[in-house]
Amino acid sequence: MAPIARLVFRPTITGRENIPKNGPVILASNHLSFIDSLVIPLTAPRRVQFLAKSTYFTGTGPRGWVSRNFFTAIGAIGVERGAGQAAQVALDAGRRVLESDGAFAIYPEGTRSLDGRLYRGRTGVAWLALTTGAVVVPVGLIGTQEIQPVGAKVPRIRKVTVAFGEPIDVSVHGSAESGKARRLATDEIMAAIHALSGQELAGVYNEAPPQGALQKIADRVFPRERR
Repeated sequence: MAPIARLVFRPTITGRENIPKNGPVILASNHLSFIDSLVIPLTAPRRVQFLAKSTYFTGTGPRGWVSRNFFTAIGAIGVERGAGQAAQVALDAGRRVLESDGAFAIYPEGTRSLDGRLYRGRTGVAWLALTTGAVVVPVGLIGTQEIQPVGAKVPRIRKVTVAFGEPIDVSVHGSAESGKARRLATDEIMAAIHALSGQELAGVYNEAPPQGALQKIADRVFPRERR
């Protein structure tokens, strides 16, 4: 697929040489569109795996067969979406890829940005890097939201830029058990992504809006902490 995609979309790709050819590496990217999870594996110089909704692998009939085989072929790993234990299951899946000297892509913002701003990073990316010893290559995606805007089912041909930044060794910040080390490492990674993408900074976490009046009141009185 890669040669065909490059011929059709003609993306501007910079910094491919920054991705180590061997060993564990985390590609930490901003997230603007569903299509991002195809753009990164198709433009990186080595096989990249990433997380995808488990429903892509559990469908039935011809459509389910196509979805399951497609996402398996491009290196996706099916996980349940959500927080808490589900989030740790997702991180453990990434850890297994890295401990096998693989390349793993992750979106530190947690979910795609609907307004184009860059949101604060969650510390799972730092936990992965500090636990496995993997280097982190920041990735800046520009224009992918124009290929497949929110709600669009058919991709459009638009100009995109994929910038791979210089590898970051986050081990200087401390151990994976240290909350401060994870926070500092994540902030360094997000700063590098921002330098590549040029997005406006949101300064907050990308959260789903609270559901219902009671939840809105509770969130206002008892703001939820996020590391």
